[in-house]
Amino acid sequence: MKVSFNIDQEVLSEFPDAQVRFVAAYGLQNTRPWTDVAKQLQGVEERVASGEWQPFQETDLAIASWHDAYRRFGTNPRKFRPSIDALNRRLTRSGQLPRINPAVDAYNLVSVTFGVPAGAFDAAGLAHQVTIRFARPGDSFTPLGEPNVVEEPNSDKGEVVYAQGSQVLTRHWNYRDSDNTKVTEETRTVVFILERISAAAISSRQMTDAQSALAEFIQPHADHVALAAIDATAPVADVLER
Repeated sequence: MKVSFNIDQEVLSEFPDAQVRFVAAYGLQNTRPWTDVAKQLQGVEERVASGEWQPFQETDLAIASWHDAYRRFGTNPRKFRPSIDALNRRLTRSGQLPRINPAVDAYNLVSVTFGVPAGAFDAAGLAHQVTIRFARPGDSFTPLGEPNVVEEPNSDKGEVVYAQGSQVLTRHWNYRDSDNTKVTEETRTVVFILERISAAAISSRQMTDAQSALAEFIQPHADHVALAAIDATAPVADVLER
């Protein structure tokens, strides 16, 4: 069964620069440490501690562009922070990035390095089509880490979500992921995502470089890796074939 991703035309009308790049990984080995990722994470933290490198700040276009987008679809970005903002704030404040599992750590590393929101879905929880669209009445969402909680995204103001049918996989575009598709040590097939909302903030070349960097981290730990992308010129892509 193929899994396709698409951006709804209503979302593209509001955010014509939106682009999502995918890395699909089959046969992922996520139980053992990825020493290359661990080493580079440590290197980033050491550079922050020494003052050699500063994480992206709210005033940088990479983050400011997402704040602007959140406001446009009715979300307060300081209450519900875009993932790229929350991750860089944590790195600035504590000098450290979270350690979740190797696959998640890899996309967090790429996120802070390139200034793009990143995430991943366990393919076992994906239906045949996932759409980036505005929330609708009747949508439901189970927050990460809260498997017994069900929320209804805000459809009045047009909150952007990833959804399959009425099941929402992310809220506020990339603020929070669903518990139903979280990536764990046991996950074997994963769809990684990298996002941009503004071409002025993040060029297509930067997106391609981020996608390549993530693929390079994943390839030694997977049987097969495949790349795909969606944007206004090609809003639909078959990302996964199971």
